[in-house]
Amino acid sequence: MFIEYLPAWMFLALTILLMAGFPVTFTLLGTSLLFGLIGFGWDFFNLLPLRIWGIMTNVTLLAVPLFVFMGVMLERSGLAEDLLDTMGLLFGRIRGGLAISTVVVGALLGASTGIVGATVVTMGLLAVPTMLRRGYRKELATGTVSASGTLGQIIPPSIVLVLIGDIVGVPVGDLFMGAVLPGLVLVGLYVLYILVVAFLRPGDAPPVRTEGEEAMGGRALVVRVCRALVPPLFLMVAVLGSIFAGIASPTEAAAVGAVGATLLTMLNRRFSLKILRQVMDSTLQLTCMVFIILVGAAAFGLVFRGTGGDDLVREFLGGIAATHGRWFVLFVVMALIFVIGFFLDFIEITFIHVPVLAPIMIEFGFDPVWLCILIAVNLQTSFMTPPFGFSLFYLKAVCPPEISTGHIYRGIIPFVVCQLIGLLIVVLFPELVTWLPKVVFAQ
Repeated sequence: MFIEYLPAWMFLALTILLMAGFPVTFTLLGTSLLFGLIGFGWDFFNLLPLRIWGIMTNVTLLAVPLFVFMGVMLERSGLAEDLLDTMGLLFGRIRGGLAISTVVVGALLGASTGIVGATVVTMGLLAVPTMLRRGYRKELATGTVSASGTLGQIIPPSIVLVLIGDIVGVPVGDLFMGAVLPGLVLVGLYVLYILVVAFLRPGDAPPVRTEGEEAMGGRALVVRVCRALVPPLFLMVAVLGSIFAGIASPTEAAAVGAVGATLLTMLNRRFSLKILRQVMDSTLQLTCMVFIILVGAAAFGLVFRGTGGDDLVREFLGGIAATHGRWFVLFVVMALIFVIGFFLDFIEITFIHVPVLAPIMIEFGFDPVWLCILIAVNLQTSFMTPPFGFSLFYLKAVCPPEISTGHIYRGIIPFVVCQLIGLLIVVLFPELVTWLPKVVFAQ
């Protein structure tokens, strides 16, 4: 009985240890080694090095450190400050204008960096105090920044798309193309919510006419807007354009982005050897974290599959599909990922749950690209859902003292609802994901 359900016991042990607060990497590796010895004996140590070697020699995963370098370098370039100031001038005069500016900047930074922590911290330092001074409700200000900072997880280039694409075996370029329209849908839902709040409760998001706008003529404003928008647009075209045009692979495009981010930092006169050293240190730390978790997840996957875990999950989901249909199975899987996101980080979910669930869902006839984008949109909520939403932690660390954890938690709830509505829209209209890849490949 114990050996027959060994994968289930291993998964249960992993879940309990993670919930107890043990480090993810050591928990994955320790659980895998223990249950691997039980299931395979000492032969397990003949199998594991081959699996780890396959990860270390995976060319696609080279995009991870390059995109991380690009994001951290852009955070030091002053790009976010320029964008926030300029978008504030553009939208400040309408109700909710500063919050809308924050969403737009979050989308642009997401398309330029893809690093949630850097985006949330930067906008938390700049946008939250500004909105509070202008009379914005605390919950709206904090919720807007928390949600906008997570857009980099779905708007390409996105590290989570690189990881999911490699795990599921879907071309990363297809995922980048498929994520464009769903990302824009989420931006539109955030903006729509802000406009509705500003209309129903004008005191929560008052219009602002800044001194800089009054002193600046129309032509000068256009010039400033162009100067603020050209750098991120240049980087988007350099990275995504090279992929979409078939000139570069995602890994090569990540290298282009890293060079482009360095050039933009130089043009803004922010580049120095000290900043380069700091960026390289941060890149090394983040990359090591991702890869050591990936090694642990590979060991876990080896044991889980080798002891028949895939068959157990397939049998369980197949029983649900036979009774309620495959769409109900999709609902169960998406609900499971959403609930797990309250407690686990997106990297942990990507490496532990996606390799088990995604292949089975593809066997049920779901489009692989569409399924991967659904998972990515769902994973984005893991940054925003209490109690362990990392976006909330990042924001609390840099918020003014008058902002409490309760303000942040209450402020994020409407944006989580918007996120779920966006997920439902992508489910009901798969063409939002599949149309752009088909058009590009048709050319």
